[in-house]
Amino acid sequence: MEETRTLRETSILFLGAGSIAEAILRGLVQRQAASPGLITVTNRSNREKLEKLARTYEVQTEQDPDRVRRLASQAEVIVLAMKPADAPAALMAYRGLFSDKQLIVSVIAGLSIGTIRELLDNEQLPVSRTIPNTSSSIGLGMTGIAFSEDMPEEMRQLTLEMFHAVGETELIREEEMHILTGISGSGPAYLYYFAEALISGGVLGGFQPDQARALAVNTLLGAAAMIRDTGEDPANLRRKVTSPNGTTQAAIETLERYAFKEAVEQAVLRCTARSREIADMIDTNAQAVLRDR
Repeated sequence: MEETRTLRETSILFLGAGSIAEAILRGLVQRQAASPGLITVTNRSNREKLEKLARTYEVQTEQDPDRVRRLASQAEVIVLAMKPADAPAALMAYRGLFSDKQLIVSVIAGLSIGTIRELLDNEQLPVSRTIPNTSSSIGLGMTGIAFSEDMPEEMRQLTLEMFHAVGETELIREEEMHILTGISGSGPAYLYYFAEALISGGVLGGFQPDQARALAVNTLLGAAAMIRDTGEDPANLRRKVTSPNGTTQAAIETLERYAFKEAVEQAVLRCTARSREIADMIDTNAQAVLRDR
């Protein structure tokens, strides 16, 4: 891989065509970060989905196993995007095929860099392990990225180009993947839940659902932008809008009475623990697949 090569000049193969794969694909094409003619997408059985991706993004698609293997041996970037439960067995089909001149980008939750290398039978493979979130589908994602040791700089930059096309990135150590899942990986669902509650409160207070929704959604957007654009600690921003004995203080005291902050903290920690549990199950599955090969 040439040092000056950009993602637009790079051949990319997606092994898997689920929602996260499509979110990345959409960002790459719409932001012209990659060339559709150099992108191939494959899955095992859903031909209709591949046809839709080809029409929408003008990328190449393939399902024939032999041709997919040939493409896999030639592509400069391979995105592993199959379902976590299916990944160990699916990766065995490519065992020994990849070289250390190819970049492996994994969006498979719970599958470690070490296990990916073991399944593919190459301990030198450059692997970028990533956890995007669902907001990537609208270009506002947050992706945690951990690189395998000794990752060439040009491959680091290709990975960053890919995920900057769908939002922001945070470079982390691989062992921090679980806590990242607890914050940003699953985080959008917490905010959806909070939005549900805001809307429900508005309806209880007399608004029509569509009115309550508009108020809640735009309030959340504005508050998030304030945290991002001012750079201030959220606690300081909260204090600035909380007048003594005022309406906001009354609301915050109610949240405190229901242990709101502690509930969110424990949700993050439980999500983190569950991420570790799932990773252990996937690793156990991978080891069984390796034993049975």
